[in-house]
Amino acid sequence: IDSDEKILLQTRPAFGGNVMATIANRYSRPQMATVRPGVMEARKNRKEKAVLVPHKTALTWEDIGTTVLEIVKEKKRDVDLAGAKIIVAGGRGVGDEKGFQMLRELADLMDGEVAGTRVAVEEGWITSEEQVGQTGQSVRPELYIACGISGAIQHRAGMMNSRYIVAVNRDPRAAIFQVADWGIVGDLHEVVPEMIRQLKNA
Repeated sequence: IDSDEKILLQTRPAFGGNVMATIANRYSRPQMATVRPGVMEARKNRKEKAVLVPHKTALTWEDIGTTVLEIVKEKKRDVDLAGAKIIVAGGRGVGDEKGFQMLRELADLMDGEVAGTRVAVEEGWITSEEQVGQTGQSVRPELYIACGISGAIQHRAGMMNSRYIVAVNRDPRAAIFQVADWGIVGDLHEVVPEMIRQLKNA
C-alpha cells in the first residue's frame, strides 16, 4: 500500500519471470487486490476489542444477477505448510520420488513438512498441496531447507519471507544462494544423509 498516494501496489513476475514488477493504478477507484495466505506476517494480539457495526442492506438476488448452481467444498488438505515451523523442500535436483523419501525422513526428524517446486509436482514426486511458489503456496517458516532447487524467481516468491534459509545445491552460481542465509555447495544425496545421521546421533 502506498500511503502517500493511497493506492494499492501489486507485485508479480514479469519479463518471463526474470524480475518481480510492482504494478500501480493511480486513476481507477475503487481498488481491490488479493493477498495470498502466508505472504504477510500475522499481527500480534492487540488489547483493543473489535466493534461490530450492524448495517442493513436492501440488496436482493435480482440485484446480484447471479445464480448459484452448486456449492463445492474444498477437500481437506493433509499438508499444513502455512503453519509449518520447518520446511524441507526439493526441486529438480532431488531426481525422483525416492529422493523425496530421503527429504521426508529429514523433515520427520525435525518435526517439519516436505514441500517442493512446480517441477517436483509435474514429475509426480509430491502433491500440488506441497508446492511452494508463485503458483503454489506462500510460506514463512522459521527454517526453510532448499535441496536441489535452482531458485527460479517464481519459487523464491513463495519462500523468501522465511526467517532462515539453508540452500543445498551443486551449482555455486544457483540463484537460490542469493536469498540463502547459509549455503552448502555439494550433492544433496551426500549432504542430506549426513544431516540425517547427525540428527539421529544428536
